[in-house]
Amino acid sequence: MFLKVCARYAKSMQDAEQLLNDGFLKVFNQVEFFRNTGSFAGWMQRIMINTCLDYLRGTSLKEEMAMHMNAIPIEDTRLSIGNDALESIEFRELVSLIQSLPAMTRTVFNLFVFDGYNHKEISSQLSISEGTSHWHVHQARNMLQKKIMKTEQQKVTYEAKRI
Repeated sequence: MFLKVCARYAKSMQDAEQLLNDGFLKVFNQVEFFRNTGSFAGWMQRIMINTCLDYLRGTSLKEEMAMHMNAIPIEDTRLSIGNDALESIEFRELVSLIQSLPAMTRTVFNLFVFDGYNHKEISSQLSISEGTSHWHVHQARNMLQKKIMKTEQQKVTYEAKRI
């Protein structure tokens, strides 16, 4: 469960495993601070997320964000993919696609979609504006939709060649 959380933020599975180890170290060192006000798993997940955010802050996340925002034109094309495409994609493929997103876009997307943060909380955590947070979620969705569609097209092409 926690490896999945770390994998969504990391660039690779090796980085995710390192983040998981770092997170567990923090859990063991801070277990006396757990107040029994919620679930232990929820408390641990929050530590894992914060460990990932700390890691990303230390790896010049903002520099990458600035470079990426200047390199990609903003498109207003709305893509939609069917549930069939989402159902046929495996978890490892999805994680791989998420890991291929630029660091800041990946981070904002994870916080918003998977971890339930709102844009105000994200902007506070990452020291960005709420509008920038919205932009990253929109950008991530567009990029993922394109990547999923491309993956589906490749699968169809592969299946056609097999026959």
